[in-house]
Amino acid sequence: MMWKWSSFCLLVLLLGACYQPERNCKAFKTGTFTFTAVIDGEEKTTTFVRDEAMEVDYFEGKKDTSSIRWLNDCEYIVKKINPKSRAEEKSIHMKILSTDGNSYTFEYSIVGSSQKSRGTAIKIKP
Repeated sequence: MMWKWSSFCLLVLLLGACYQPERNCKAFKTGTFTFTAVIDGEEKTTTFVRDEAMEVDYFEGKKDTSSIRWLNDCEYIVKKINPKSRAEEKSIHMKILSTDGNSYTFEYSIVGSSQKSRGTAIKIKP
């Protein structure tokens, strides 16, 4: 009986270790996207348009432009072109963790920081 249970557990572990989330990152390098986050208890949405080298963000009636440097198909560095504060001068490392249809889950952090956050972006136009 113990041998059957051990074999079952080993099989479950092996099957679980083989699972890889879908990562079709190339499909999300360019396009128009939305991202919703909770800020001070209120849900807020930003829209951004990205091409291979630039990203333009639209948030609460304001427009902001950033340069993009792709590290590989799933990771890139974002840097504001005209930062308005010291905090905005810092580059952000973005990593696409998984893709699903017209959305992707990503992880982001200030370059050099170990504190990471996650979000999901939805592609609304190619």
